[in-house]
Amino acid sequence: MTPQLAALSTHGRALAPGVLASAVVAAAATFLSEHYGAPVMLFALLLGMAMNFLAVDGPCASGIAFSARQVLRIGVALLGLRITLAQIAALGWPPVLLVLAAVTLTIGVSMVVARLMGFNKLFGLLSGGATAICGASAALALAAALPSHEQKERATLFTVVCVSALSTLAMIAYPMLARVIGLDAHQAGVFLGATIHDVAQVVGAGYSMSSETGDIATFVKLLRVAMLLPVIVFAVMLTRGRNADGSRSTAESGPRPPLLPGFAVGFALLVAINSSGVLPQQVVTLGSDASRWCLVAAIAAIGMKTQLKELAGVGLKPVVLMLGETAFLAGLVLVLMRWIG
Repeated sequence: MTPQLAALSTHGRALAPGVLASAVVAAAATFLSEHYGAPVMLFALLLGMAMNFLAVDGPCASGIAFSARQVLRIGVALLGLRITLAQIAALGWPPVLLVLAAVTLTIGVSMVVARLMGFNKLFGLLSGGATAICGASAALALAAALPSHEQKERATLFTVVCVSALSTLAMIAYPMLARVIGLDAHQAGVFLGATIHDVAQVVGAGYSMSSETGDIATFVKLLRVAMLLPVIVFAVMLTRGRNADGSRSTAESGPRPPLLPGFAVGFALLVAINSSGVLPQQVVTLGSDASRWCLVAAIAAIGMKTQLKELAGVGLKPVVLMLGETAFLAGLVLVLMRWIG
């Protein structure tokens, strides 16, 4: 065995216990989600936090850290297999313009309000991106693109917990709201797809109303998912050459990160490949399932790296911020629907 292979084998053995622990938690979360109907990300977080002792010291620590970072990036890249350019084009221009405006304004307002409330503007970018794009998946993707700092994982964990809970509430409340304000099937689909955070909850809410509403809601939601790439690029450009606190980095801080992270390039390439139609449906399904498993395992690992007392100490202001972001997005979409159609 060559020295390179020996080193790789040793590194793999060191990571295996933690990666396996993350996978076991992900499997348990998936089982509970399928049987009780709650978001799988929420179960993964809660189960992971219950096993946080594994990430403190011992054989699992390095593998859990690997899952929280590298497995997360693999899962984000594989999200590209969920959408095609043809699906986006089939929506026509009005939903495209609506989604562009809603995502841009929600993230921009979130960053401004976060600063006014005393938070780092990057927390506004993280929470606003999760609200505006695709919930927990967007939070994890943006977290992977933002610079490391001591509060990053805590902020990511809180964002995922809060956005998962709000997405579940929206799945129940928004179809009732759509009926109360008299939206037709097409309008309801656009509203649900443009406002509910996670893909699964959009599908559940849309098809609970009608097949037409479910189809439109799913397509609009996929368009929001497609916004993940430009928002990641924006996040990298915003933080490139700067520290987590916003100060300009010095030469001693090391080389600047790449303008476009590898996982974002992978996401774009997979969207393009999937759009070409060369991939068999079985491969697309397998890649989409692999993406889901990677993201669930990553959030389980993040949960294991975070202590409950840290999450309890976030205070009320972050909750108010995310509630405000959710309400702002819903109101903005209703207004834009009247202007754009």
